[in-house]
Amino acid sequence: MSNLPISGLSSSEAAKRLAADGPNELNTDQRDNLLSTILEVAAEPMFLLLLGSGAIYYAMGDSREAYVLLGFVVIIMAISIIQTRKTETTLAALRDLSSPRALVIRDGIPVRIAGQQVVRGDILMLAEGDRIAADGVVLEAHELAVDESLLTGESEMVSKTADISKVYAGSLTVRGQGLVHVSATGSDTELGKIGQSLQDISMESSPLRDEINLLTKRLVILGISASLLLTVLYWVLRGGWLQGLLSGIVLAMSLIPQELPVIMIVFFALGARRIAAHQVLTRRLNAIETLGETTVLCVDKTGTLTENRMEVAALSVAGETLDAHHLLPHSVSTNFLELIEYALLASEIAPNDPMELAFHRLAQTHLDDVKREHAGWELAREYELSPELLAMSHLWRNLENSHDTVATKGAPEAIATLCRLNSQQHNDLMHSAEAMAIKGLRVLAVAKARHANHLSWPELQNDFAFELVGLVGLADPLRDNVQAAVAQCHQAGIRVMMITGDYPTTAKAIAMQAGIDCSQILSGKEIAAMDAQNMQQQIARTNVFARVTPQQKLNIVECLKAQGEVVAMTGDGVNDAPALKAAHIGIAMGNRGTDVAREAASIVLLHDDFTSIVTAISLGRRIFSNLRLAIIYTLAVHVPIIGLSILPLLFGLPLLLAPIHIAFLELVIDPACSIVFEAEQPKTNLMQQPPRPKTEHLVSKQHILLSLSQGLLITLVTAGFYTYLINHNEPIDVARALTFIVLVTANATLVFSSRSLTVRWQGIFSDVSRVGIVVLLLTMLGLIAVTCIPSLSAAFNFHSPTLLQWLLAFVIGIGLLPLFESMKTLHQRLQRS
Repeated sequence: MSNLPISGLSSSEAAKRLAADGPNELNTDQRDNLLSTILEVAAEPMFLLLLGSGAIYYAMGDSREAYVLLGFVVIIMAISIIQTRKTETTLAALRDLSSPRALVIRDGIPVRIAGQQVVRGDILMLAEGDRIAADGVVLEAHELAVDESLLTGESEMVSKTADISKVYAGSLTVRGQGLVHVSATGSDTELGKIGQSLQDISMESSPLRDEINLLTKRLVILGISASLLLTVLYWVLRGGWLQGLLSGIVLAMSLIPQELPVIMIVFFALGARRIAAHQVLTRRLNAIETLGETTVLCVDKTGTLTENRMEVAALSVAGETLDAHHLLPHSVSTNFLELIEYALLASEIAPNDPMELAFHRLAQTHLDDVKREHAGWELAREYELSPELLAMSHLWRNLENSHDTVATKGAPEAIATLCRLNSQQHNDLMHSAEAMAIKGLRVLAVAKARHANHLSWPELQNDFAFELVGLVGLADPLRDNVQAAVAQCHQAGIRVMMITGDYPTTAKAIAMQAGIDCSQILSGKEIAAMDAQNMQQQIARTNVFARVTPQQKLNIVECLKAQGEVVAMTGDGVNDAPALKAAHIGIAMGNRGTDVAREAASIVLLHDDFTSIVTAISLGRRIFSNLRLAIIYTLAVHVPIIGLSILPLLFGLPLLLAPIHIAFLELVIDPACSIVFEAEQPKTNLMQQPPRPKTEHLVSKQHILLSLSQGLLITLVTAGFYTYLINHNEPIDVARALTFIVLVTANATLVFSSRSLTVRWQGIFSDVSRVGIVVLLLTMLGLIAVTCIPSLSAAFNFHSPTLLQWLLAFVIGIGLLPLFESMKTLHQRLQRS
């Protein structure tokens, strides 16, 4: 035993060490603070232009216009901030729930403190069920065993002995008790070192966001160039540099797709809310879209594919094996009941050990009568597991019997030694154990003995005359519906890979149950011996990896990315965190997952339901499909805005659109109409199609051509109508209002046509979602408000038209629907030719 004092640290010394080393917590928080979120949103080009327009209006003395434009900035900024903070609040609640407390000895007295207050030199008192708060050396151990799967990925518990063994922060005490001398806290723990490695891994950006940003940057350059040209042209033709600058900003706002980021925010925010109904938390909104592009799904075994709890899978007595998965009550023969009985008697009365919990669950179903017989029995002596003999025994006293009953369980070779089996019996036992182990089962042997003397017992287990009862095979069971979820991934063209720290035989058994191709398995040792080129080749054709280290998990993800794959990685342990962050999409388990894993991930499964991943993938594909429709629609409605910004100047007409009109169209009306597309149900089964290639653009040249032709049609109709009104001496404010009515109505009508890229002469108004109907009605109400309510009309430089004029403009707008469908017909013919 160690000579370290068990009186622990004094309170004053603990306080000094806490001040010197800092709290026992990990600095792995990847959250954005409020200021960074505001700065990110404010850096978008559309907000800068709105701010610039507001400043010019203020300089011209029109403070009302300036304040209205600034109001648009505040509204859109609020959408982003609220969504981000709401997600972080949920994560904070998860962190609070998972924060461990610790029982330490301070001033010679056991004291329970927050895990963050544990310091180097503390003496931790461990009991079954305790989460270990720091790394340390075991001073004393009584049948101590811990679950280190969060750190190592291995589901089997690890026994600990005094003065030799170490325990690690984040592990769970599943059996026995112990005293631990803390050697490292916070970032110095093994858990902390993995957490620190996350700081060196950059987050993967969304491919779609990159594409949208590239399109936006190109249009920004075009918009700035055109706006400068228009500013100079206005100054030359009409004079007045401030008004010319304002006209240039109007053109820049019409050219720059300011609403594209807004539409993406709306789509992803609503998508996050939609999948939240399936208990999936989206930490980063663009992760939803990228998940829909996933080509490879890398999954951890323990706690992801499996339930991370042991279950009795097989029983073996005298060479006969029974599948224990689907046993019916009262259907088990006597010899197998005896095996369950003695496995239970060799277990703790109130266990935390996963295997002993499995014995209790099985006994609860099948041993009601036997358990009643044991009601008066007393556990008189326990014989602990030791490195020399991997077996533990319980001696039960029953004064009504002339003898005590001894039950033991342990490794088959240890039980064979206790039972003094002859060579043939030993070979038969090991052959049966090996047959069960090949199936990925954890195998224990069970034996029984009688002891006649109630007053004294042997000091060693070896002194009992044990008789072999049988073998028990345990497994971490596959989660329900995992097999169906994996099959659906394969149907959707997604390669599913299992990467685990567990043994190859266990990994193969689980992979076979889940439906993952396990024809080739690579171990961490084999990967370590490979050069980079050979590893790339092997990873390209291997789907099951066993006994891998956290660094090797990260290397596998990086190799897949180098091969052009879009990688999603699931996991719950600290060992998964680097790979979670490096993958395009990191998916963490929320219930059992560590803070490190949740902070590194983009998506958190709150109920640890693997099948929710498939739902998220399906929604990601649906969002991409609907986003494509929304972008085509958005580009189309930009064309008349651009045309109506330039044509009046070129033809000597009064200017039609001001920044407030474009802001209203591009930040309110158009994104609102785009919500209709977000709620669209997919026209085809997207999960029966392969992932879209990374080379496929969101909007193709054919899509742009269709957008331009539809937008040009709206431009010609609205510009012609405006010219007609001016030439017939209609007041400019009334002409501007009527033309705006035609423009907004035509945009709303285009929504119905753009819900499908194919021609739909029939059913074009059918199956519109309830959300779509509400949004379109609100759009029309908004149009009525800004054109008919005097106070709002004045802000938009409108004068309310008569009812007849309003209805005429409305009919002109909706009358374009047949022409939109005709253009799709012409577009399809051109494609075929």
